[in-house]
Amino acid sequence: MDNPNYKSGFVAIVGRPNVGKSTFLNRVIGQKIAIMSNTAQTTRNKIQGIYTTDEAQIVFIDTPGVHKPKSKLGDYMVQSAMSALNEVDAVLFMVNAAEKRGAGDNFIIDRLKGIKAPVYLLINKIDQVKPDDLLPVMEQYQTALPWKAVYPISALEGNNVDELLTGLVDEMAHGPQYYPEDQVTDHPERFVVSELIREKIFMLTREEVPHSVAVEIESMKQKDEDHVHIEATIIVERPTQKGIMIGKGGSMLKKIGTLARQDIEHLLGSKVYLQLWVKVQPNWRDKASLLKSYGYRKDDL
Repeated sequence: MDNPNYKSGFVAIVGRPNVGKSTFLNRVIGQKIAIMSNTAQTTRNKIQGIYTTDEAQIVFIDTPGVHKPKSKLGDYMVQSAMSALNEVDAVLFMVNAAEKRGAGDNFIIDRLKGIKAPVYLLINKIDQVKPDDLLPVMEQYQTALPWKAVYPISALEGNNVDELLTGLVDEMAHGPQYYPEDQVTDHPERFVVSELIREKIFMLTREEVPHSVAVEIESMKQKDEDHVHIEATIIVERPTQKGIMIGKGGSMLKKIGTLARQDIEHLLGSKVYLQLWVKVQPNWRDKASLLKSYGYRKDDL
């Protein structure tokens, strides 16, 4: 790196479930690396997205939504979200412009009071409210913390996102480029592929098979220059969920595979042959050994 003025840093994105953190990350990075779903708590691991320009590199950490845990998996998710705050140069606290400040927001604000990094308030989904309704939302949070800056944004439509990025880069210290300029995430491709499959499951099954789903990539092999073969197992907790996942005559599994394959081909730049299986693993979300085997590791915290 021959630019002595180059800037870099790490920025955590925190907020209640479903405020738009993953949508924001995908907007910033320019391609899909994080699950987007209307179902809360879809992000389970800290997902790192890398934003690179000629002047700077910011590594964004999209954390799971902070919520009251109801299982070992839920406990892992909250620990993962809060641990991100100890390792960053700035924090983006995201709230939903269309919702009133609630207990979940207050819980996060209390945690943010103890960190040294500057905290920015992002009021997301401004495309869902009238301009006149935005000021009362801002006033709810104005004195909650000494915000570094407040940005009303729309992660979906891109409003004020560039302004936020400029503001963040201005505040970053001089530092190295940690990742190659064409790298958009630090996660291996297998992880992103499993997340893309999981996103389609959320999208197609809605509330029928909510959070009791994990996806394990069994194998991922490059067959030739243009073709990748992927075998993946979808893990559910009950036989009834397996039935829903497969669908009549295998129709649901086929839909999941078709939609996931399109995104995976875009990610890998190759034609993809995707084979899916469904397996019942009772109460996997409360079994530490299974959580570890499905990619939820305490070591990552």
